[in-house]
Amino acid sequence: MSPTQTVFHRALLDGSAPIPDGLSDGQGRAAGRRFDVYRNNVAVSLTEALEVGFPAIRSLIGPENFKKVAGLYLRQHPPSTPMIMQYGTEFPNFLERFAPLSHLRYLGDVARLEQAQREAYHAADRAPVEADRLERLSPDLMAQARLELAPALCVLRSPWPVHGIWRYACEDGAPKPSAVAEDVLITRPEFDPVVQLLPPGGAVFVTALLSAQSLSDAVDAALGEAQDFDLAGMLSLLLTGRAITAIFPPKEQAT
Repeated sequence: MSPTQTVFHRALLDGSAPIPDGLSDGQGRAAGRRFDVYRNNVAVSLTEALEVGFPAIRSLIGPENFKKVAGLYLRQHPPSTPMIMQYGTEFPNFLERFAPLSHLRYLGDVARLEQAQREAYHAADRAPVEADRLERLSPDLMAQARLELAPALCVLRSPWPVHGIWRYACEDGAPKPSAVAEDVLITRPEFDPVVQLLPPGGAVFVTALLSAQSLSDAVDAALGEAQDFDLAGMLSLLLTGRAITAIFPPKEQAT
C-alpha cells in the first residue's frame, strides 16, 4: 500500500482523522462533507457486519457498547477481503485482549463459536457417506479405517460454558449456563450450521480424526480423557450432521 493509500485508508476508518489533502468531488470541489458521509457509511456497514456475525456478543455487552467496541475494532482491523460477510476474523482475539472487557473472560471463546458458525456456513460442500457404510466394514477394517470429515465441521474447546453462554445470549428462555468447561461441535447437515454440545471425550475423538488418525487411535485418545466415551453415540452425531464424507480402509491409505 502506498503512503497516499495508507493516509486515505486511515482517514476512512478513523472519524477523528483529518480529511486527506487533494480529495475532490466530481466537480473539482474539496471533498469535505462528502468524505465525512462516505466515511460514516463505511463505518456503519462494517459495524452492521459485526452485529450480524456476532449476535451473542452484542447481546452480552449490549447494543451501545457493541457499537463502541466495533468502532475501535474496525480502526485496528480494516477489511482484508472485499467480502464483507467475512469481516471480523480477528474479533475474538481482539475481545480477549480488550482491557475494558477483561472481566468477561469468556467473550473471546463465545466470539470464536460465532465465527466458526460463519465459516461453516461458507465452507465448501462435500457429499456425506451413506449411513450404513461403516456397518458394512468388518470390525478389523473399521478399527483401522480413517474417516474424512466435512470442511464445514469445527470443534471448539473452551474452559468456559461457551455453549451455555451462547444459548443464553441468543435463545429466549434458555437456561443460565453452569460453571463448567464445554466442548462444542459445529456441523452443517443442510444449509445452516448446527451447534451441539459434545459429550466427554468427543472433542479429542473428532480432533484425532481431523488429524488423519485411524478410528481405533481416535477412540483410544478419547478413552484417555473419558473412560465412558460412547463411540456409537459419537458416530451417530457425526452421521446425523452429515459430517463424514469418506471412509478409507487401511489398504486405501497405503496406496
